[in-house]
Parts: sequence; structure tokens; C-alpha cells
Amino acid sequence: MGCEDIPSSNEKNLPHYAEGPIVKGFGRGSSELGFPTANFDEDIIVRLPNQLVGGVYWGFAQVESSPVYGMVMSIGWNPFYKNKKRAMETHILHEFDSDLYGKHLRVVIVDFLRPECNFPDVEALKNAIAEDIKKSKIEMRREEFKNFAFDSFFKSSIKAVD
Repeated sequence: MGCEDIPSSNEKNLPHYAEGPIVKGFGRGSSELGFPTANFDEDIIVRLPNQLVGGVYWGFAQVESSPVYGMVMSIGWNPFYKNKKRAMETHILHEFDSDLYGKHLRVVIVDFLRPECNFPDVEALKNAIAEDIKKSKIEMRREEFKNFAFDSFFKSSIKAVD
């Protein structure tokens, strides 16, 4: 499994705040992997600091004025799929009743989980994503990170759910 090296300057750019409409992605998050994602448009992606290179991050997300939920985000080119364009794919740790296309997404990217890696097969990728989610849930419960879920960046004061 080949993983990218992450520059030490990566963490200096965190937390990172982003918001915008949810657009259709590659269509494989929920169908092929079982982890649906809310994707940002390219104009949001190009505004990312260059130091936030390919990797998996965790933080908090809000759709419209919903409660704030934990999230895991893949930023980069997803070497397993050999993407030609950089993507920001947000897996919100909540099951929504309908699709989210066109709705407004706010995220606070709090910390880095792991570099972007290539996997030998889909099962290995799915296992890595499940592990990312498990690790992110542990991190977001840590005292020093809890306040990000209540950041004034999020619309309304609805209590965060993990």
C-alpha cells in the first residue's frame, strides 16, 4: 500500500473552514463503498491551502441548519481510483433521509488522520475508511476538540451530535 508523504506544514493550516453547495461527485461513495459523501464544487477545492495535500481529515459538518455532526473527509486525487481532479469528499457521520445535492454544507476540518494511499483492492479501501471513522470518533470526543462542534461558523446553536 503506497501512501503520500505529508509535509510538516500541513497542521499549520488547521483548522480549516469551508462552505458551499453540495454537488454530485463520482457516484461511488455510497454505491461502491457504502460510505456516502457530500462533495464540494471545484471553486471551493481550489481555495484550499496548498499544504492541505492529499489525505484523510476529520472534523465537523452541518448541512443547511441541521445539527452539527462529525465527519471524515478525503482531500486529494484518490490514488485507488486515479482521479484526474482533486476532490473534497465529506462523509458525514449521520444518515440523512434524502440526497443532499444543492444543499449548503459547512465544514471545519480539525485534524489530519492519514495520508492518501493506494490500496490493493476495494475491500482494503473500505476497511481503511471504517478505521478512519473509528479513529475520528475517538478524536472528536477529546476535550481540546469538542468546542469546534459549537463554533459560531455553524448556523444556529443546535447541539452537535456524534
